[in-house]
Parts: sequence; structure tokens; C-alpha cells
Amino acid sequence: MGGIQRYPSGGGYGKDLKNDYRRYYGAQVYFAGRGEMVPNDKSYCELDPSMKDKFGIPVLRFHWEWSDYEYNQVRHMQQTFRSLVEEMGGKVFSTMPQKDKGYGIARGGEIIHELGTTRMGTDPAKSVVDANCRAHDVKNLFVTDGGPFVSQADKNPTWTIMALSMRTSDYIANERKGGTL
Repeated sequence: MGGIQRYPSGGGYGKDLKNDYRRYYGAQVYFAGRGEMVPNDKSYCELDPSMKDKFGIPVLRFHWEWSDYEYNQVRHMQQTFRSLVEEMGGKVFSTMPQKDKGYGIARGGEIIHELGTTRMGTDPAKSVVDANCRAHDVKNLFVTDGGPFVSQADKNPTWTIMALSMRTSDYIANERKGGTL
């Protein structure tokens, strides 16, 4: 046929069809890595001094920056993904994202679960809520979402949020029964 590769016109079934697909069309594999953003002094929220919601309440203003920790994580993921493909006999067609492009890290806010804004801890100067998710400064305020998380490296946090909420609910019920809340 003069060096022109002909593809099957369709049809067939079973093992022969599957082999034709593999032979003529190949396969593509994509990887998506997830990592943890560690706390840093440039990442925090505060009440906006001028912007308010429709009720006149100041809204939150967020500040954040990726640190070397996150960039190194992404670089390592990219290198690992490429090594896996090559070890399996595959070919990597995309170029390695460069350092000045953040090694391909997603823009902030794209693929995240907002967590850690009301950090849990024992020191009111460094955290917002205690181990029972009660605000250090407001006795009857409890936070039962992902805000108290100190860290979240991977996976959807829903089950942990639910477990934390159940534990906090039990604590509130016991405090009410004891007359301390």
C-alpha cells in the first residue's frame, strides 16, 4: 500500500477488535497529584477593613502564597509520574513544567478543600478552637466543618468532618445535660 498505514474500517468484535484498538489507537494515561499546603506566615485571613456584606458585616479577606514546600512537592510528583510511565514502557509527550511556572501547580483555589481557617489547638494565640471545636473566645460557638483541621494532605475530608461533627455534637449534648452550656 505504498507505506500508508491503513486503519480498520470498523466492525469486528471480541478479542480481535480489542487487539485492533490497542494496535492502531494506543492508550493515554494522565496523572493528577494532590498535596498538602503547609501553614506559612504569608497565608492567613482577616476581616476586610472596608468591604462589608449586605448586612454591614465585614467580609473575610484572604492572603496566601505557595512556599518552597508546595513547589518541591509538585516537582517531585511530576518527576515521579514521568518515571512511572517510562518504567512501564510508555512515552511521556509533554515537557516537564519549569520552575518559573511552578512546575505545573494549579492556581490557588482550583482543586482544594478549604480547611484550617479556624485551626484547632490549645493555645488561643495560635488557634481559634479547642479540641472540642469550641471557640477559645466564645463559650457557645462551635465550628464543625473543615476549619479546625490543622493539616489535610490528601483525599476528600467529608468523613473526617462528619466524625468531628458527631464528636462535637456529643460534647455539646453532654455539656447541656450537665448545665455548663
